[in-house]
Amino acid sequence: MLREVTPAMRDPKTPPDVMIRAEARRPETDPTLGIAVNVNRQGTPRHRLVAIGDSLTQGFQSGAIFNTSLSYPRLIASELGWAEFRYPTYGGPGDGLPINLEWLARQLEQSYGDKIDWWEFAPALLTVRDLLDRVEDYWERGAGSIPPDPYGRINHNLGVYGWDLRNTLSKTADRCRAEIQQNSPRDNFTNQGVQNANEISALRVLNSARNDRGQAFPPLDAAQALAAEGTLETGDGDGIETLIVMIGANNALGSILQFNVSWSGDDYDSIEQNNQYTVWRPIHFEAEWNQVVEQIKQIRARHVIISTVPHVTIAPLARGVDRKVVPGSRYYPYYTLPWITDQEFNPDKHPHLTEQQARAIDSAIDQYNDCIANSVRQARQEGRDWYLFELVSLLDRVALRRYVLDPTARPSWWDEVGGAYELPAPLQALNPVPDSRFFVSDRTGRKQGGLFSLDGIHPTTIGYGIMAQEIIRIMQIAGVQFYQSNGTPRSGDVEIDFNRLIQLDTLIANPPKSISNDLSLIGWLDSNFNLISRTMRSMTA
Repeated sequence: MLREVTPAMRDPKTPPDVMIRAEARRPETDPTLGIAVNVNRQGTPRHRLVAIGDSLTQGFQSGAIFNTSLSYPRLIASELGWAEFRYPTYGGPGDGLPINLEWLARQLEQSYGDKIDWWEFAPALLTVRDLLDRVEDYWERGAGSIPPDPYGRINHNLGVYGWDLRNTLSKTADRCRAEIQQNSPRDNFTNQGVQNANEISALRVLNSARNDRGQAFPPLDAAQALAAEGTLETGDGDGIETLIVMIGANNALGSILQFNVSWSGDDYDSIEQNNQYTVWRPIHFEAEWNQVVEQIKQIRARHVIISTVPHVTIAPLARGVDRKVVPGSRYYPYYTLPWITDQEFNPDKHPHLTEQQARAIDSAIDQYNDCIANSVRQARQEGRDWYLFELVSLLDRVALRRYVLDPTARPSWWDEVGGAYELPAPLQALNPVPDSRFFVSDRTGRKQGGLFSLDGIHPTTIGYGIMAQEIIRIMQIAGVQFYQSNGTPRSGDVEIDFNRLIQLDTLIANPPKSISNDLSLIGWLDSNFNLISRTMRSMTA
C-alpha cells in the first residue's frame, strides 16, 4: 500500500492549497462525531422532511431527471409514512429531461433489435433525430415549457441537477426564467437537444418558492420559508423535523464530465463567470461552504443531516485505462470514456484525465469533506443536532476496480469502517451481484454494473435505495419516529423494501438488450450526436 506522497504524484498545474494525499481521507464512523447534544423535541414540525441538493437529491438517472418518485428523499418520506412530501415531476414524450438514455435505447431496440447493423445506420440516424426532436419540441415549445404555478406550495425536494454551492445560495426561478428568455431556444434540425434544460428543470422545483409578495427564493431560502410556516391551529411554526443537505459534488464533477481540470479563479463566487471552472480550489470551496452553513443555521430544523462529497473519479463514466500505475496505487495512468477500449485509447486523440489530475481532484474533495465535517462538529459543539453522512465513504466502499478487487490499494482505514460495503440481501441475491462498473446488458440480461445508471454518474433506483437506507439509519440515531402508511408507529430498525425497488428499477428488472460489452450503442450515440457529452455538459449549471 502507498502511504507517502512523491513529487511524481503532483500535477504541476495543481494549486498550492490542494494537499495531495497518498490515500483517501479517513471517514468519520460516528454521524454524531462523538458529541452529544440535548434535542428540543417540543412541538410537531409541519414538514417532516426537506432536502436540499443537486442531481443526487433531485433523482437524476440515465441522463435525465424523470423518476422523481423514486429519489432518495421520496423513498425516505415513504418510510416515514408521510404522504404530504412534495416534489416536482417530469414526463413528456422522452420520459424526462434533457434526454433519457434508457428510453432512447429501448426505442431503438423496438425498431432495430439489439444491434444496429451497417445497412440500418442511415435510418437509425433519422430515427434518433426524430426522437430527439419530439423531446426538444415538448420542453422548448410545448407543455413542458410552461412553468408550474408560481402561487403553489413550496416543494420539499429542493434539489436541482447541476447546481453547485453558489447556485444553491443565489439562483432563483426568476433568474432561470430570465436566462431562458436571454437564450431563446431555436428548433435546430442538425443539433437536436433541449436548450436551457437545466433552467427548465429548476423552474419545476423553485417556481413556487416565493414569499407573499412574489419574491423568488433560492433553495436555502425556500427551506427557511418552509420552516417559518405556522400551524393552522396556533399560527406558530414548528419548523422542519429533518433537513438533509447534499451539495458540493458539482464543484468538482465538471472535471470528469468534460475531462478537463480547470481550477477556480478569483471569480469563483460569480454565477455569471464560474461555469468556466471544473474544480473549486479548497480555499474557494471553504469560503462558499461557510456561507451555506450560516444559512443552514437560520433554518428552523430539529435535525440536520449534511453529506460529504463523493470522489467523482469513482463514477464509471471515467474508466481507468489498462492497469494501476504501480502496485498499491488506487489510480490508473489515464481515465477516459468507458466505450473507448484499452486497445483503442490514444491520449493524443481521446478525452482523458491523467493519474496526477485524478489524484488532485480527489485530494481537493478530501479537503472539501474536512471542511464539511468540521462544520458539523462545530454545530454540535454549539448544541445543534447536526449529523454527518459519509456518502464519500459509501461510494469508496463499493468502488470495485479501485479497492474491492485490489486489496493492495485499500486505505489504512478500510477495515475500521467495515471493509467493502455489504449490499442488502435482496441485492446480493441478484445474478450478477450489482457493482460499480458501467452498466452492461444484452439479450441474456444484465452482465455487469447495476449501481450506476446509463449515464455512468447517477445511481440506479436500487442505488438510490442504498442512499436512502443509510440516511434512515442516521435519522433513527437522531430519534426520528417512522410510521406505517396507516399511521401506526414502526419499531426496530427501519429497512427499505429492496425486493420492491428491484421490481421498480427497470434497468435491473428488465435490462435493455443493446448495452453490450463493447458499449457500441452508447458510443454510437455519442459519436454521431455528441449526445452523452452534450448531456453531461448540461449537468453543470
